[in-house]
Amino acid sequence: MEAKVLEIPFWLKMNLTIREAAAYSNIGINKIENMLKEPKCDFVLYVGNKKLVKRKEFEQYISKSLEI
Repeated sequence: MEAKVLEIPFWLKMNLTIREAAAYSNIGINKIENMLKEPKCDFVLYVGNKKLVKRKEFEQYISKSLEI
């Protein structure tokens, strides 16, 4: 029997991969990676060695920013 894979649209997920965040925001992967490295970045979530983007906090950051 095949296991069903639950597919959730990335715009409904709590946390996004860097690729999903790039597709969602139209910001490049390298730019997002650099943003996540900033000491005061409040939208990064570490899961072991993996970096995820907290979607709501990321949206708020972009909404408040004039320039990235």
